Amino acid sequence: MTAISQLQPQALWQWFEQICAIPHPSKHEQALSQHIQAWAKDKQLELVEDKVGNLIIKKPATVGMENRKVVALQAHIDMVPQKNSDKVHDFEKDAIEPYIDGEWVKATGTTLGADNGIGMASALAVLGSDDIPHGPLEVLLTIDEEAGMTGAFGLEAGYLDAEILINTDSEQEGEIYMGCAGGVDGQISVPMVWQAPEQSNSTYTLTLSGLKGGHSGVNIHLGRGNANKLLARFLFNHADELALELTNFTGGSLRNAIPREASVSFMLPAENITKLDALTKAFQALVREELAIADPDMVLELVEAPAAKQVMSEDAQNMLIDLLNACPNGVIRMSDEVEGVTETSLNVGVISTEAESVEVLCLIRSLIDSGRQEIESVLTSLTNLAGAEIQFSGAYPGWKPDNSSPVMALVRETYDSIYNKEPVIMVIHAGLECGLFKKPYPDMDMVSIGPTIRYPHSPDEKVLIETVGQYYKLLLAVLERIPEKG
Repeated sequence: MTAISQLQPQALWQWFEQICAIPHPSKHEQALSQHIQAWAKDKQLELVEDKVGNLIIKKPATVGMENRKVVALQAHIDMVPQKNSDKVHDFEKDAIEPYIDGEWVKATGTTLGADNGIGMASALAVLGSDDIPHGPLEVLLTIDEEAGMTGAFGLEAGYLDAEILINTDSEQEGEIYMGCAGGVDGQISVPMVWQAPEQSNSTYTLTLSGLKGGHSGVNIHLGRGNANKLLARFLFNHADELALELTNFTGGSLRNAIPREASVSFMLPAENITKLDALTKAFQALVREELAIADPDMVLELVEAPAAKQVMSEDAQNMLIDLLNACPNGVIRMSDEVEGVTETSLNVGVISTEAESVEVLCLIRSLIDSGRQEIESVLTSLTNLAGAEIQFSGAYPGWKPDNSSPVMALVRETYDSIYNKEPVIMVIHAGLECGLFKKPYPDMDMVSIGPTIRYPHSPDEKVLIETVGQYYKLLLAVLERIPEKG
């Protein structure tokens, strides 16, 4: 048995090790889903796969607790696939490689998938146990949470009997979440006109890397660098004086991850190469100084590239650079109601160069609908001025806090009784699925808890071992204290 599977609580960690061994990036969760289904059938648990691929597994109550309210434990099956540039890893084929580093569990060069693999493992551990007291229990495992919330959008009424839902996707032990941000994707299309190079005779690729990245909701307030925005800033300052003719701009990989890397390819006159090298080094030093605390290790690498047959026209290039440089990014506004929590943010997540356009994928998050709508209007105005186009899609609602929630009060009181201190009641600037569950199940009482996870959506993701046990102890105590049906 491995060191991971020897950690306590053992049933949870053994499940997490299995989860890591089966590839399950967003939109490719089938293998893990099938593994869980086969296990549930072997355990003779009631199992349903709904129309979109969500799994609903039901377990009868412990003897004597049949009259308790039905509880659903909820997690998402998929994980965010991010890796370091020097890591060879195919997320659709290769297992995650977890290891213990002191107090933490990390992964070798990739995201760990503790988001939401630990929560999923905890739910499955409860299902598999014969000695955990609980009332009627349901486990809801949704698909594609990280790339579009497809499972939550597709969940229909009638599948769940639960009056209470415990979401396991929070990332700070000692905090109880009772609300979250909503969001919407914005895709900007910058039209491209291509032409033959005019006076350039050297081709280079400039790559910006070494940033921390992270979750575009949970980590957005930390002031980390955005590779797309930083590279656009360099181009705005120096493209004209260097007579650059762009051939490609690529950056980021997920709209909900702060981009860690970006690259731009261009042609330029040979006599400007020395100046380019000097400006690159100066910009690297400047950004490292600016981000010395939040993100100090940015690297700019300049390498010669094969000659290009076409470059962007001057007007198209200027439109792209101006738009990217002017586009808002990061925290837009902090909440007045919840101290220390971001109210509205924007992440310029992914840039790709296509045959007829450069596509820019952004994610807007906000605790309030009007905040999201304001940023939608700002981006629309910006693209109108630039002569580009924008489309919004995948809007999902926030989860409105309910201070009178009985399950929130139960979790708070249970935490206090176990640890002799009150937990912090919080709202999270991330897209938990609870808001979407309110549509098919408007009367369901919901709360979200979890262990301490740092730097999700990045290869630095890690989970604090001690807090996994603390979270699981709380979860089991809450299940034992669920009240009887009214």
